[in-house]
Amino acid sequence: MPPTRRTRLILLISVLLTLSPVIARAQDEDGGVTYTRGEELLESIYVPNLTNAPFSLTLATEWSRPMQNGGTYTIVNSRPIRRDSAGRIYMERWLLSPKGSNIPSQMSWIQIEDPVAHAYYECSAFRHICELTTVRSFSTKRYDPAAFKSGPFNNGKGSRTHEDLGAQFFAGVAVHEYRDTTNINAGALGNDLAMTTVRDFRYSPELGINLMSVLDTPQVGRQSFTVTEISTTEPDSKFFQPPDGYKIVDHRTPPANVQPNNPNPH
Repeated sequence: MPPTRRTRLILLISVLLTLSPVIARAQDEDGGVTYTRGEELLESIYVPNLTNAPFSLTLATEWSRPMQNGGTYTIVNSRPIRRDSAGRIYMERWLLSPKGSNIPSQMSWIQIEDPVAHAYYECSAFRHICELTTVRSFSTKRYDPAAFKSGPFNNGKGSRTHEDLGAQFFAGVAVHEYRDTTNINAGALGNDLAMTTVRDFRYSPELGINLMSVLDTPQVGRQSFTVTEISTTEPDSKFFQPPDGYKIVDHRTPPANVQPNNPNPH
């Protein structure tokens, strides 16, 4: 998997996974916080490299964190994600900006996963540089609802409830809605009181992704990811190539014969 996923530290999510009797990574990777490149990065919906399931979507993100005075501080952004029939993924990362402010969000990164060429590009929108690495495997895991079981954790530190809320349509796509509630006993994770985390999500079996995912936890607040528009037609192939005007820094060993894409931008 790409380095940013392989090496990331996901607060809360990784801890809860150590308590859970069953792991289904496709859903548990939605949400959480990563510290990478010296930045605090909010993890988003998980997108596997499925073939023959193309889409282009716009994802709206909202993160509300509790303040000591009882209020909340909310930051938001909106960004595109695309996947073609070969399983290649294009996504942009945009900085979160305070909700209701006049502070504009800015694109910070472009990330391209190419399972065909076993290549991963992480492109800085500020520096116009793409770091190219070799990736030998990509995740194609689909969510399996049967993998989640309600009941107590084996270590006795809490319990989990998995609810099937039924089939419906969301943004014009057939989805199935679920709710997972995780209860952690007092003292299990440094908490002096019992705490509860709730995740609601609407999953598309056809596309293998969540079209809506809401994580509500006392540690990091409320994180919501909502697809506001989606098309299931094949995206333009240009999105799965390094952007024009970006210098490519090849970290592969030995480096392949990859030249800078338009190395002399104006």
